[in-house]
Amino acid sequence: MNMKSADPKDAASIFTSRDLAEQWHQGKSHRAEVSGSANAMMMDLANLRAGSRVLDIAAGTGDQTLLAARCVGRTGYVLATDVSASMLEIAAKMVRNVGLTNVDLRLMDAQKIDLDRDSFDAVICRMGLMLFSDPIKALVGMRNVVKPSGKVVALVLSSEEKNPFLGIPLGVARRAAKIASPETGRPGVFALSSPGALEEVYRRAGFADIAVHAASLRRRFRSMDDTLYSLRALSPFFLHDFVTNLSDRGRGMFWQETARQLRQFEQPNGFEIPGEALICVGTK
Repeated sequence: MNMKSADPKDAASIFTSRDLAEQWHQGKSHRAEVSGSANAMMMDLANLRAGSRVLDIAAGTGDQTLLAARCVGRTGYVLATDVSASMLEIAAKMVRNVGLTNVDLRLMDAQKIDLDRDSFDAVICRMGLMLFSDPIKALVGMRNVVKPSGKVVALVLSSEEKNPFLGIPLGVARRAAKIASPETGRPGVFALSSPGALEEVYRRAGFADIAVHAASLRRRFRSMDDTLYSLRALSPFFLHDFVTNLSDRGRGMFWQETARQLRQFEQPNGFEIPGEALICVGTK
């Protein structure tokens, strides 16, 4: 395993924090439970095989990096990139802990991909494309480095309505802060959720055979306390700009109203909250 550095001048400070990177990593098991089937679909659509060379964009702490490395086997190769050194440090530990030798890590801005053309069989990007300020530029870079007929696969969240675990608190926070819905095209967790948005950025990046697949997500919690604990852990990543501007009283009311609206998903044995991801695949 090798980890190379670059200068991520455009990296958002929220993702470079060591504490927040560790906080994100702590949710690994829960993320695997929520999106296991979606992750498997992403790997299948990328057509990963033994011996494949794979580029993982916005790899974070390496959840899907490990999955890809297992798919391609010892004769394959995975390069995991991210703008956060803190995230990649954790990913490097994960790789060492499981004894993988076919993974390298590199600090790199997804919108400034600096790699050889036609050098990967597939590119994957999980929960990153919607956060880029210029997703088309990022996709053009991905297309450049994938081999002819290679696949580029991106997984994002679909609409707020289909993802109430995050959609409800975001709606409550915007109303509390008296902020309108985000403008179409601006980076954010639901930035590419509108009908046709994913297909359009892929088309403009020059891909062929574009297809979008829906994948179910399912979050399960034992209690409302567990549900809110998980949301609070995610709030620095997805709710920070809204919640930090509220007064102490406003934050209290925010969590109270969020809990009230999430109560609709209560089951006899806890909470079960549905969700949906969109997985787009394009061919060079």
